[in-house]
Amino acid sequence: MAYQGKKLINDPNAVVTEFIEGLVETYPGLQYLDGFPQIKVVLRADVSPSQFDKVAVISGGGAGHEPAHAGFVGPGMLTAAVSGEVFASPPVDSILAAIRAVTGSKGCLLIVKNYTGDRLNFGLAAEQAKSEGYKVEMVIVGDDCALPPPRGIAGRRGLAGTILVHKVAGAAADAGLTLTEVAGEAKQAAELVGTMGVALSVCTLPGLVTSDRLDADKMEIGLGIHGEPGLAVVDLQPVDVVVAHVLKQILSPDTGYVPITRGSNVVLMVNGLGATPMMELMIATRKAVPELQLEHGVAVDRVYTGSFMTSLDMAGFSITLMKSDPLILDRLDASTKAPYWPVAVEGNRPPAKIPIPVPVPQSYSSTTDETLSQPQELTKLGYTLEAAIEAAANEVIALRDDLNEWDAKAGDGDCGTTMYRGASAVLEDMKKRYPMNDAAETVNEIGATIRRVMGGTSGILYDILCKAAYANLKGHSEPTAQEWANALEASLAAVSKYGGARAGYRTMLDALVPACTTLKERLDAGDDAVTAFILSSEAAMAGVESTKNMQAQAGRSSYIAPENLVSIPDPGAMAAAAWYRAAALAVASKLKS
Repeated sequence: MAYQGKKLINDPNAVVTEFIEGLVETYPGLQYLDGFPQIKVVLRADVSPSQFDKVAVISGGGAGHEPAHAGFVGPGMLTAAVSGEVFASPPVDSILAAIRAVTGSKGCLLIVKNYTGDRLNFGLAAEQAKSEGYKVEMVIVGDDCALPPPRGIAGRRGLAGTILVHKVAGAAADAGLTLTEVAGEAKQAAELVGTMGVALSVCTLPGLVTSDRLDADKMEIGLGIHGEPGLAVVDLQPVDVVVAHVLKQILSPDTGYVPITRGSNVVLMVNGLGATPMMELMIATRKAVPELQLEHGVAVDRVYTGSFMTSLDMAGFSITLMKSDPLILDRLDASTKAPYWPVAVEGNRPPAKIPIPVPVPQSYSSTTDETLSQPQELTKLGYTLEAAIEAAANEVIALRDDLNEWDAKAGDGDCGTTMYRGASAVLEDMKKRYPMNDAAETVNEIGATIRRVMGGTSGILYDILCKAAYANLKGHSEPTAQEWANALEASLAAVSKYGGARAGYRTMLDALVPACTTLKERLDAGDDAVTAFILSSEAAMAGVESTKNMQAQAGRSSYIAPENLVSIPDPGAMAAAAWYRAAALAVASKLKS
């Protein structure tokens, strides 16, 4: 039976910003950019981009993995860390703010865990920064060894091994190496590391109920760090048995995920997932070291035991192995004042926050507030758009709990919350600034709203969807039905291009691609616009039904055994079909009234 999780928090929506405020109060070597709540960036207090003569190393991702990533900011490790909401990728604007705040003449390296949202957001920020003249390189870390290849387009997940890559890159940067050299060492380190996790309990997101997915006498093997189900659920075993199994899986010659064989030297990290006592972690370490030496014939050069990359309050641990050599050991042994490697709290306390060196990037479109506002008198198009947007947003809001429930079984349990955040903001912004008599600009503003508040993979994909549609509609303030269909087709092509998914991958495209195809077919056949819209919305709902029997090939669902997804619709597809259907019905009602 699911129950409300207990948390020592205030507002569930403020946990990330309040964590950052507490962190910088604790460690005088850290500051945060004064851009709350949109900009969540922790950076070294001693770095000024105009005077910084070393490569900046920046990482980040969704919150909920503390002390990662902000706890590893400090000389000899990260220069800055960017945080999103809990389990949601940080938005592009936050990443850009971090790059601008710490990057000097030698450039910056972005270290990114291999999740779709992180790759997209950091990648887009990198391209924008390059266009502004910054030198930027990016290294992706995918160290998961639990799942057998192939994993569709998603690839291996980024797990606790990313922390070791942080340390190698940070030490290389601190030694004065060039951007190319630092990126090369980081990439090499990422290729030498492998991780696998085990959980005794699921995690509870702030403000949500605790899942009852895992019985008291069961454990999950091969899970990620976002609460998604593991590779397998098995009976609870003694920790010695579990450690032996995990090491065997990481070192399996069948997958060849890590280049570690008999005679190799390794670094061992035993990482708590958030609710595991140090006693239990040390018991696991005590087994892992002789198991590696005696059973696998490898020498253990360094051992790190503690909580480095967690999953909120999950009970369990992960084991990471990195093949070591003298250079790797030099980088790991190099001095650092990053508070969690190890804690360093000496020094005078500077101001807790500093201003962003350039204005906070606007999440709204570039059009000024004076020219964009709700027109006093709506045209027929304006009234129709207003009805469609309002109906679509309200439908998403009503589906929040159902989407979260489905996503808890197929992902990380926050699809409904993320979509709710976006839909609520759209309703609020629509009243203040959407130029409803101009379809193209309204679509553009919806994308700007989503970019500002949603975050994660869904946020940037919907932003891409709106931006591509806007580019296609621009110049057509009152588009025809065919022009709307062409814009939808172009936007779906952009989502597929940048996200990597296509129809059949168990994503929102499985709702919207059939809708687009049916819309164009019916219009070409001579149907009126309303009829074509309604029929295409029915195709979207049919597409959602088809996802119940699909094997996921993108997103976090791709890490889950196919049998665990049977009869569960893809939450992203359901959300897309729901707002599309609601919009179609609203348009039909408005135009036929």
